[in-house]
Amino acid sequence: MKIKFCGAAQEVTGSAHLITLDDGYTILLDCGLYQGSDDDMEDFNAQWPFDPAKIDCLILSHAHIDHSGRIPKLVKDGFQGNIYCTHATRSLCAIMLLDSAKIQGYDAEYHNKRLRKKGRTDGFVEPLYTPKDAEQAWNLFEGHGYNRWFTIHDGVEVLFRDAGHILGSASVTLRIDQLGRKTSIGFTGDIGRPNRPILRDPIPMPEVDYLICESTYGNKDHENAPNEIKRFQRIIERTCVEKQGKLIIPAFSIGRTQEIVYMLDQLASAGELPRIPVYVDSPLAVNATTIFGAHPECYDNELNEYLLEDDDPFGFNGLQYVRKASVSKELNNSNAPCIIISSSGMMNAGRVKHHLYHHVVDPRNTFLIVGYCAPHTPGGRLRDGAKEVRVFGQERPVNADVEVMDSFSAHADRHEILDFLRNQKPKLRQLFLVHGTLDRQEAFRGFLNENGFDQVEIPELHQEYRI
Repeated sequence: MKIKFCGAAQEVTGSAHLITLDDGYTILLDCGLYQGSDDDMEDFNAQWPFDPAKIDCLILSHAHIDHSGRIPKLVKDGFQGNIYCTHATRSLCAIMLLDSAKIQGYDAEYHNKRLRKKGRTDGFVEPLYTPKDAEQAWNLFEGHGYNRWFTIHDGVEVLFRDAGHILGSASVTLRIDQLGRKTSIGFTGDIGRPNRPILRDPIPMPEVDYLICESTYGNKDHENAPNEIKRFQRIIERTCVEKQGKLIIPAFSIGRTQEIVYMLDQLASAGELPRIPVYVDSPLAVNATTIFGAHPECYDNELNEYLLEDDDPFGFNGLQYVRKASVSKELNNSNAPCIIISSSGMMNAGRVKHHLYHHVVDPRNTFLIVGYCAPHTPGGRLRDGAKEVRVFGQERPVNADVEVMDSFSAHADRHEILDFLRNQKPKLRQLFLVHGTLDRQEAFRGFLNENGFDQVEIPELHQEYRI
């Protein structure tokens, strides 16, 4: 039996891990898009370290594009197996992969248009995949509930447990009984945080022999939640009231956007939100919020109780969901103070890139980073204190304030991951760290070693292990 690490190896995007069983059956865990501009990863999204047509099935941990975003290309290039996921993940992927396909088309068109303006006749690119490819992929999705074993192959069962990361997110446990050998393999997917709004807390996985574990925040602990709302209020007041500027919040359309809107809804209900307009500027986020309403099986008790007081936790006076691009453009031309929540969270795609271009030069404005951003993305550069940021081929001076609130993160910190893993110690034979930068993984390995986990590996991209 073998595990090959085909993505998110010493990186935080492009999740993909290939398991080959004793009888040759192949299981791909996630099929994510690389998001960033590292030259070493330039060809990652276009090339495969395996033949897609020879993959027997795909198990998807959740809908975020860095975990699901290459599925249409996988299907385009020959994959025809089942895609197993939770019901909510299936619903979200139906809109997210189509949106991703449109972005692929826009990016290719923009690139080719620039070449034409320069008089070039070479270097033109095709989109990674098209909306038609995304539609073909939809036919392969098969939804399953939490906490129920199901069979995918002779002697192979799968269990999803709630990972508490985004709507429908799941850890994956494989129970394998083949050729007289019983083995269990676990994949954490992305681990959420306890006591966060909307979703239930992460549920620990069954004990396994081998575990693939995320490590996004393996070197740090998040800000304590009790200070979160007060600091958020202070940033709003300073930017929108005192400076009469705009608060731009780059946020992933799935999960982070709904959590921020829910928090603003609570502030509005309590009369503590300044009378300023709030815009959710993302058609995908608008559609995703509708899907949130259709999957109450993922809600925590706090949200269920809040629903008794407010039947719309994602809507309040002054909140506007923006679908039309013309309205989004008007926001860039207006000088009125407001809050704009727009995707993507790393500012490397979507409408937020336009808001970055127009608003980062104005010292009245604030960019609030509310989650991890890969180092080579615009969001990552802002997090690191860049004085200039390159947007649409131009260097823009960073005159706006930049605030970071990792307490909003949907990823567990090092102590929260440790709590999630504690039940694994008696049985675990080997633990593989993925979905993290190398410096954070090395720090996290040391932390795990100190807490009784000895066999911790940090795979390189395309490295294969026999188990």
